[in-house]
Order: sequence, then C-alpha cells, then structure tokens
Amino acid sequence: MHIRPVPFDHPDAVKLNDQVQAEYGARYGDDGDATPLDTADFRTPNGLYLIAYDALGTPVASGGWRAQDENGEGNEDGDAELKRMYVIEQMRGRGLARRILAALEDDARAAGRTRMVLETGTKQPEAVALYTSSGYEPCGKFGFYRFHDLSLCYAKAL
Repeated sequence: MHIRPVPFDHPDAVKLNDQVQAEYGARYGDDGDATPLDTADFRTPNGLYLIAYDALGTPVASGGWRAQDENGEGNEDGDAELKRMYVIEQMRGRGLARRILAALEDDARAAGRTRMVLETGTKQPEAVALYTSSGYEPCGKFGFYRFHDLSLCYAKAL
C-alpha cells in the first residue's frame, strides 16, 4: 500500500469522492454530504488530502483535513477538520482508514493545528468505532450538519 498526497480535484480523488457520496446517499437517503468543500481547503499548509493506492496503482482509500478556526459554526481556533475518509468496500478491515487517519493527524499537528474534529452520522457505526477507538470523544456539534439529529461530532487533541 502506498499513501500519497494529491489535490482534492485529482481524478482519483474525484472518483473516490463520488463513491463516498453515493454511500452517504444510500445510508441517509439523500444526495450525500452537502458540506461546501473547495480544492484550496486541502492545500498545504492549511490542509492535506491523501489517497492510498494498492500494488496495481488503484485508488482504494482517501481522507483529508482542512484548517478551521472560530467561525460561528462551532469550530474553535486551531481546529483541523477531517473530511472524506473512505475505504472502498473490498479493502475494508485492513487498517487503511486507521493509517490514513494517523497520517492526517501527524500532518495537522505539524501544521500547528491543536485539535482534530470530525462530523459523522448515526448510520455510520464503522466510522464511529474507528474514531472512538482512536481516541476521539464526543464534542459540541459544528459545521453544516450541526442542527441535524443524525449528526455526531467528535474531537481529539493533537
């Protein structure tokens, strides 16, 4: 497995993003995550987007972080927001999400971010299990879905 940074608009990132959006849609009965994202959100030093590739060069997992500071939507100064964590179905259970998560936490810490935050949902028990087993704890709701009942927010000090 090879994990490398790519722009958020890279064709492999777009492909995996389309797949995660379809999964969100299937789980929640909508069109996916409507949180506004921009390619610039994931550019160093204010963010990073990673893709894991298998031995054949096929993109199999992704994830990114973007800088957030106090913004009236529940974020605090120094936050790094985790976005678009995804592993294709046939590669799940191999620790890829955990590896990407660790790399993103390390990068956000090196960029001076003090807390990693994320929003997931009640219909994503696998995500909740990953984050809680990685030291994330429930926090005040933030972001686009902060008023939605199915939204769950977590944070971890970096």
